Amino acid sequence: MASAQFSRRLPLFFFFEVAAVAVLAALLPLGGHARACPPCGSTAVPYPLSTADGCGDPAYKVRCAAGASTLFFDALNGTSYPITSISPAAQRLVVAPAPLVSNDSCVSVGAPAGRGVQLDPTLPFNVSSSNTIMLLNCTAALLRSPLNCSSTSLCHAYADAARSPCAPLPLCCTFVAGGSSTSHRIRASPELCSAYASFVDLDPAQPPATWGGRLGLELQWAAPREPLCQTQADCEDGANATCAGDPAAAGAVRRCLCVPGLAWDPVAGACQQSTLSMNHLAIY
Repeated sequence: MASAQFSRRLPLFFFFEVAAVAVLAALLPLGGHARACPPCGSTAVPYPLSTADGCGDPAYKVRCAAGASTLFFDALNGTSYPITSISPAAQRLVVAPAPLVSNDSCVSVGAPAGRGVQLDPTLPFNVSSSNTIMLLNCTAALLRSPLNCSSTSLCHAYADAARSPCAPLPLCCTFVAGGSSTSHRIRASPELCSAYASFVDLDPAQPPATWGGRLGLELQWAAPREPLCQTQADCEDGANATCAGDPAAAGAVRRCLCVPGLAWDPVAGACQQSTLSMNHLAIY
């Protein structure tokens, strides 16, 4: 009896809200992804990565080399890096660092021009903190830096174990990337260090001879926003999204915003059932 009285005291709009959520859950599909790009050879290209106009998010450009079936990440100054792995859920990808110019020189490709690794800071990619960077064949100018350039630095152990032309090294330095000064750039130049190596999730306790399996430079990307649009027809997920003004941006920016009851999932690239709506349905 008490339960019935309590129900009569609830505002009428409360029941309308619950009913609306139930109708949305029954009528709206929960799939409907933004347009993902086709594979590059045998390599999948997950959203938001984009290899061409009309697929993925244009801010997350990568390149599928014609005839090579290989994905590349193009950095500044014309430097390109082959993509060796992609982890969509973690929003990360790993690229192969620049190789040495030759088998008998301790100079990374791009270093003579002072390029090193340079990412565009206006794009949603940055160097992750999972990278251990070793700057090789350095000059005395690095001794004024806060990096570990001591004789016990890991870079000496790596160069000796790899039997590279960089060993024995007069001076090298090691650091973990991810700070503001290395989030978009790793310097390599004749004035500083002529070569570099990068390792993802390196465990210094493991024998240096095994570190080669960790060679790579990991980049992470910021979660993408809803797709841009000009008209409703631009929304790939048209049943679940409405082309409307972006509330977080000034001007005429329009995005495919999810309809009530659904929420944008940046990993799936889709409007999906929101947790709040599911809680309403479960509780009531």
